[in-house]
Amino acid sequence: MEELKLTPEQEAEAERIFENAMARAKVELSHAAKLVASKKNSELFGETEFQLRDALFRIGSRLVDAALQERKKRGTKVRA
Repeated sequence: MEELKLTPEQEAEAERIFENAMARAKVELSHAAKLVASKKNSELFGETEFQLRDALFRIGSRLVDAALQERKKRGTKVRA
């Protein structure tokens, strides 16, 4: 994964977004781990893969939501 160069302000924002989203993501990851643990090897592909993909999409969506909430709190410095 490529290392991103962030300003100190962006690093701080990234940390706040991470902390906010991580609490929510733990629930999704816990559910995903239980899903995988409940399946036999022959059941790990197909429908289970789609369920895992959906869980990861929800985590990504929560990251976007967390970023928007963080920016909403601070306001923007640039016009839309």
